Amino acid sequence: MPLNPEAVGLAGEVRTTHWNSKDCLLYAVGIGAGQDDLTFTTENSIDIAQQVYPTFAVVAGVDNMSAGSRVFEHIGDFNPAMLVHGSQSITLHGPIPVSAHVTSQDRVVAMYDKGKAAVVVVENEVRTQDGALLWTTRSSAFIRGEGGWGGDRGPSGVQNEPPADTAPDHERTYQTSPDQAFVYRLSGDRNPLHTDPKFAAMGGFERPILHGLCTYGFTGRALVADLCGNDASKFHHIEGRFSSPVMPGEALTVRMWRTAPGEAVFTTSAGDRVVIDQGLVKFS
Repeated sequence: MPLNPEAVGLAGEVRTTHWNSKDCLLYAVGIGAGQDDLTFTTENSIDIAQQVYPTFAVVAGVDNMSAGSRVFEHIGDFNPAMLVHGSQSITLHGPIPVSAHVTSQDRVVAMYDKGKAAVVVVENEVRTQDGALLWTTRSSAFIRGEGGWGGDRGPSGVQNEPPADTAPDHERTYQTSPDQAFVYRLSGDRNPLHTDPKFAAMGGFERPILHGLCTYGFTGRALVADLCGNDASKFHHIEGRFSSPVMPGEALTVRMWRTAPGEAVFTTSAGDRVVIDQGLVKFS
């Protein structure tokens, strides 16, 4: 069957998962961190305590998840090669622990009909074993060829737009590796769109593209560095829209504009092409 709009409101099963120091270190390397980021890339440097990048929330415990259904398994049938990540947000209620055992539950919060495509919005809550909320993520998936049922088109218009004709307060460029996706995928996202040329071609790409969440992680690194002084405890919220795919090996430039105390808007670009827009970050 096609997508089922009646899946909105449906919750997946509560599942348990866990991660450890090594998982956090592997993620940091997967988003390009290294010698200049020892607090995120080592656990045994003298006088340096290990921290976890806030964007680790999007992959934390993925490979250790207990049995149980996710809501995406119940939204209907679609060709996975036609799915791309539309947007992603993370709201943190404290720094991510270096190791933890947690529960996770997702829910479909919206499904929009874009005519020739559909957008499915899913929210996920991660809690400690005693029920304290660690973070909430919200993601949207853009699925080509699955619209047309006559449903709500959803919100439109630009959000979190940088000030016109104003230079950014911070700008930072990171170089991705041609093999970046092969490291990043070890944190749990094994979608062959990012490594298999034949599968990528099925989705209309000349070659495998970088994970959108890898680009998101590079972006988070820059935000933590320039807005939080590499103190992850000061980072509270991030959101952004994936506007263009990134090819492994491209350089990523993150530009930040402070718009209010503890808030900034940002964009991420590969050359002249904006790849993440409508970005908002909250920090202290």
